[in-house]
Amino acid sequence: MEEADKNISELKSQVGSYQVLARKYRPTDFSSLIGQDAMVQTLTNAFDSKRLAHAYILTGVRGVGKTTTARIIAKALCCVGDNGKGKETINPCGRCDMCIAISEDRLMDVMEMDAASRRGISDIRELIDGVRYKPVSARYKIYILDEVHMLTSEAFNALLKTLEEPPPHVKFIFATTEIRKVPLTVLSRCQRFDLRRVSQAHLSEHFKEIIRLENAKITSGALQLICRVADGSVRDGQSLLDQVVTTSLRDNRELDESDVRELLGLSDKNRIFELLRLIFGGEVEATLSILDEDYKSGSDPLMVVQDLLEAIHTLTRMKIDQETDLNQSVSDEIRALIEDLSVKLSMADLSRAWQVLIKGLQEIKDAPDRLQAVEMIILRLIFLSDLPSPSEAIKLLDTGEIGQQDSSGKHNAGSKVGTGSITNTKPDSNTSKKSKSNEKYSISSFQELINILDEENERILMLDLVNNARLESFNLGKIEISLIEGASRDIPQRLQKFIREKVQDSWAVSLTSAGALSETLSEQKKRTEDARRVEIYKHPWVQKVQENFPGATIQNYEDLSSFPEEKDERGSK
Repeated sequence: MEEADKNISELKSQVGSYQVLARKYRPTDFSSLIGQDAMVQTLTNAFDSKRLAHAYILTGVRGVGKTTTARIIAKALCCVGDNGKGKETINPCGRCDMCIAISEDRLMDVMEMDAASRRGISDIRELIDGVRYKPVSARYKIYILDEVHMLTSEAFNALLKTLEEPPPHVKFIFATTEIRKVPLTVLSRCQRFDLRRVSQAHLSEHFKEIIRLENAKITSGALQLICRVADGSVRDGQSLLDQVVTTSLRDNRELDESDVRELLGLSDKNRIFELLRLIFGGEVEATLSILDEDYKSGSDPLMVVQDLLEAIHTLTRMKIDQETDLNQSVSDEIRALIEDLSVKLSMADLSRAWQVLIKGLQEIKDAPDRLQAVEMIILRLIFLSDLPSPSEAIKLLDTGEIGQQDSSGKHNAGSKVGTGSITNTKPDSNTSKKSKSNEKYSISSFQELINILDEENERILMLDLVNNARLESFNLGKIEISLIEGASRDIPQRLQKFIREKVQDSWAVSLTSAGALSETLSEQKKRTEDARRVEIYKHPWVQKVQENFPGATIQNYEDLSSFPEEKDERGSK
């Protein structure tokens, strides 16, 4: 009998003995709280100067430490030190009776209330009734209200008077993820702290230490993936890390990035950009095949669309600034694909894809089958990519051409990225008339290219090149330009797209740094005109005019060769 009781007690000690990483490594003081340096510094100054507010409100996204910070503030307010005579301190000792009792959630004077479940006016009345009584053992009576935005409007109104003028022994600490739902009358009575998302660098260092303490093995790439998925939330990252650490310890091996993706049901970011290439290339079967493979491997269809949105955003940023950090571990091959897509896709293509995908998110959530919803969204995106842009549509209308989509099972968008396959639908008698807009030009100088832009009515791009771009080099098949400060960063991509559509040979347009003597075409023209004006002012005929008409200026001029030579006094008048 005694042996049976002993076995039961051992089982009881084992049950519930494990703590998840989010609780096991929860910060107990401000020195272990990561990513909130601004708030910690402000509180430090307040404690040092003894300027302690009677109410604090902490806001931020999930898992950044709002409730944890509230408990640390409670410790800082109630800590009495090892000798039991300490004052309020920003660095609670963690060893005194007050600190230990707060850590174990058994101090009567620190009351934590979940405003999501106790949100009515009766709950707030109970709280107000207890405010007038002094603390039992602690220095202050502290009320921590988590998710305070869930209180009813009546409950908020009942709290206002007490919150504005509480007794000196009472402190309020509120925490919320929805600061906009908290009435302004409450916000104005509290000292507000906005807890930021924790950066990937801070998360990485924090998780490395946890991995070391847990004796697990995870590659750097896998760790960075967890940090990205955590999206600035320490608790989310620790929950993901908990699964990975458990698998690593069970299998007694080092987990890499592919293991983490499979474990957490994440799609491969490298495959996402390959998927984009297939989508904008109009390859329907290959696109659906990749979607099906990812789904069978455990990827959430909703996450695939979210990853596509992130990829679209990355490409858009690269069109604006080619030095944009990809911020993810990608192979050289995929990096080259990303750069190629950023050049080939126009801003209109990317904006259209973003709109289709962002609207598709809600469709996926409402659909009975998420995979089917994603397939329909991707198919919609593929066939939309075959449509001409508004400017191209206007040109087609002007030239009498209309878009025609192949009615067979094969889509014909693969020849060009973001533009459709346009066919002439006029009667055979007119097929010999070729529209000027479809002619291919041959260029041998940068000025010829400017003239072609003018002829093709591409005035905006032409003016950008004339006023905002400096020609650094013009060689066969390669054009290098630099941009003035404040110029649009997508000028090279727009020029590349125009050349690909209108010029015969293959040309590469690249952005480079400005040379010491490089000028825009408008600057060259102005310098030439200024030099010619100086020569004109030196001409004897002009000088005599200025003698007779002081202050006269040149409004317009012709070539110097058209001016009469000064042969005699009569000819000079």
